[in-house]
Amino acid sequence: MQHEAEVREASRRGDYGKVIELVRKDRRMTQTQLGQALGLSQPAISRLEKRGTGTYQTNVLESAAAHLDIRPDLVGLSGDRPKPQARDDDDMHRRALLGGAIAAAAAPALAALPTTADASSGQAAALRLSTTAYRRLDGTTASQDLEEAVQAHLRLIQATARTADDEHRTRLAAVGSEAASLSGWLAWDMGNHGSARARYGAAVNAARSAGDPLLTAYQVGSLASFEAHAGNGVQALNLAGRARRALRGRSPAVAEAWLSSIEALGHAAAGDRRSADKALVRSRKAAEGLIGQRQPPPWPWVFSFTAEKVAAHRVTCGAWLGLPDWVLSDDVEALATGHAKQRALLLLDIAAGHLAAGRVEGAFAVATRALETGLKYRSGRIVERARALRRSLALSSPPRVVRDFDERLHGVYL
Repeated sequence: MQHEAEVREASRRGDYGKVIELVRKDRRMTQTQLGQALGLSQPAISRLEKRGTGTYQTNVLESAAAHLDIRPDLVGLSGDRPKPQARDDDDMHRRALLGGAIAAAAAPALAALPTTADASSGQAAALRLSTTAYRRLDGTTASQDLEEAVQAHLRLIQATARTADDEHRTRLAAVGSEAASLSGWLAWDMGNHGSARARYGAAVNAARSAGDPLLTAYQVGSLASFEAHAGNGVQALNLAGRARRALRGRSPAVAEAWLSSIEALGHAAAGDRRSADKALVRSRKAAEGLIGQRQPPPWPWVFSFTAEKVAAHRVTCGAWLGLPDWVLSDDVEALATGHAKQRALLLLDIAAGHLAAGRVEGAFAVATRALETGLKYRSGRIVERARALRRSLALSSPPRVVRDFDERLHGVYL
């Protein structure tokens, strides 16, 4: 870190605002970006950084330290705080994971959160940071293990909103929308489509209450993606159209790329190859327009939508349409990015492409790898996709790799 010595000296003096300023500059972040991430205005960040050895709000220090990946003791947080006694090693491990996830939330993914007007919205910032931590844990944790915690987190947001004034209730509605969407994703991963649909619907309603057209479009688009994967192509396309209308003609490039890819999934689910191909071309063109952009995508799109992601959606469309030429290539597995569960789902699409090309053994060699991930994380979504792949093959004498696959699936109840 460029200002390491200055950071230590400022911390020794108790000038925690200076610590935040120096680290922020090392992270190449503006006051406005940090304010957006913490739910504060740019002037509030400026006052924070100039406070010197004065009194600081603990929740603001905690949020800033988490976002900038500052050691808590450097902003006076860790010295006299009692540490809870772990009940057992498993509880300790879970807390360690959560703490690590909150620290990891300092990535630029949070740099595009919407601006709020004053320092009194620290609750919303802290709650949003927790949602991000839970979302990061999804990549390494079974959804069943996160479900209870996320539901409790969502209830806390709702309880906080009930006692807030109108202005802060609007901000908390946006925070609640994000948490409800995560809850929907977990239900989807567990294979509970009814709960997933209801929770995504709640995320849409909360986004509308927040009055944020970008967030509303994002949540409606997320529900459209869910419906496409559930095989409801017409419903997915209707929802994608609603998401576009929510943007009111002001569609950022990342939204265009993302929504076009979801429309491709909707067309593929409906069996329309030509329309799916056209939507993928639109998505790729919009994604290529994002190359070289230095500004982070507008919240809630916290990650840019790349051409590689469009290619991964093309694989999925090809798998649904039974088009091996859309699925198979020498480097197709390089598209399987993201966390393990996301990679497993794309591997099952690749397996479907092998099967459509008549490569039975290759298909189930790939599918077995995906199934192992599904069993490890107890993902109902992955296991059900694996079962669907198996049902698509009807052989009186299947090869050994298929029999082994059947053995792994036998007796699995998630």
